[in-house]
Amino acid sequence: MPVCIDGRPKSLSEIAKVAFFQDCVVIPDETRKKVEDSRKMVESVISAGKTVYGINTGFGKFADFRISSTDLARLQENLLRSHAAGVGPSFSREEVRAAMFLRANALAKGMSGVRPEVIEALKDMLNEDITPIVPEKGSVGASGDLAPLAHIALVLTGEGYAHYRGRILSGKEALCQAGISPLVLHAKEGLALTNGVQMTAGVLALATIKGYILARAADIISSLTGQALRVIADAYDDAIVSGRPQVGAREVAKNLRTLLDGSRLTSAPGEMRVQDPYVLRCIPQVHGAVRQALEHTRSVVEIESGSATDNPLILDDGRVVSGGNFHGQPLAVAGDYLGLALCSLANISERRTARLLDASKSGLPPFLVPEGGLNSGLMLLQYTAAALCSECKVLSHPASVDTIPTSADQEDHVSMSTIAARKARDIAENVANVLAIEFISACQALEFQDRTLLSPAGQAAYRLLRDRVPPLNVDRELSQDVTEARNLIVSGELEKVVENITGSIL
Repeated sequence: MPVCIDGRPKSLSEIAKVAFFQDCVVIPDETRKKVEDSRKMVESVISAGKTVYGINTGFGKFADFRISSTDLARLQENLLRSHAAGVGPSFSREEVRAAMFLRANALAKGMSGVRPEVIEALKDMLNEDITPIVPEKGSVGASGDLAPLAHIALVLTGEGYAHYRGRILSGKEALCQAGISPLVLHAKEGLALTNGVQMTAGVLALATIKGYILARAADIISSLTGQALRVIADAYDDAIVSGRPQVGAREVAKNLRTLLDGSRLTSAPGEMRVQDPYVLRCIPQVHGAVRQALEHTRSVVEIESGSATDNPLILDDGRVVSGGNFHGQPLAVAGDYLGLALCSLANISERRTARLLDASKSGLPPFLVPEGGLNSGLMLLQYTAAALCSECKVLSHPASVDTIPTSADQEDHVSMSTIAARKARDIAENVANVLAIEFISACQALEFQDRTLLSPAGQAAYRLLRDRVPPLNVDRELSQDVTEARNLIVSGELEKVVENITGSIL
């Protein structure tokens, strides 16, 4: 089924369909009508000779500069050219596609005053898989993600550069090869294309999707570690966690009970120890807090996906009103929150790995290898996990508390929302590798246990890794092992295999 560009809020699933899977996007007829009505209001402003910001004035500090009617189209072209000032590495193809889809959907609310042709152009680029090259750095997340969105909009007009069919082409050449005519901008349309934080929203949406995958994988992997260490599963009893009814903790505790169901590698209090360390006993509380953060971020992104965010907005009563819907603070705070929360998954996972490798705590061979001393085993994997966790802590410094005024102090408070979203994305990638290291370590620890005693879910997870990563009997290079384990996690393959066994969604 195609995904509609209609101005309504979009689910993370719909955003993923467009960003990752290139699902076709369509514009319903009723949406075109709303957009046309909005455009007529802009035309009436121009005909009446009124001075209205963004339609016939300059931008930012130039808001008081009236632009002649003969220069209105040129004004929009100049806006895109001057604002395409990003630097650094490029956003991923998927992130740019998400941003394009979200910007088109914002315009489709019919409050931006653009012609339907503008939204059509974005739709055609998505359906033809033309992906603008957009530098990551340069947005302060207020007045919108001006630089990133300008790089996208330039390609619509036949300028800039884009990926098309495996090649980097000029915008003009990419459009030509796809059979799309370059867009000629009319009054307000360049501003409408750039005034919003859809680059932030696109990056944050994909980081949130990845966060959910990591949260589910963390439950599975920690259940393997728990069995390798003979966890006391009583801590996951619903009677315990319901005494403090945080939704996330109860979800995780339920998952752990499902994942450990049928295991004979758990223990009772006093059988091996009276209590487990926190990294086992408090998994529901720590993992559950991450899930609650993900729910908040999802809500913020989905509300943003159906919001009108440019300035000025065209209201149903005919007024053209300036406001601040372009400001990225809601997304900046959510991005910082997501990054902070995901750090918790990495921190507790690394500590579980360290416990598995420490013979004095695990009762297993040092660093989980035969002939320790001659072999170093998984020793260095814990170093790598520690380094990644430390990097996550640096990245978790909030971006949303910072502001540097722009446009000669006209825009005197900004959000740094795109930085917050990028940091959350980078933290998520580190977390994926930390979890991969725990996955490898847990399965290696199980080489010294009777694996027939594993729960059915545990056996499925163990076999999945062993299809890609053999046991470690003598030292070997481990980087590729981590990559294989990470790919099983981020692809969702790990959770699918386990869910097929348990019959429940984690």
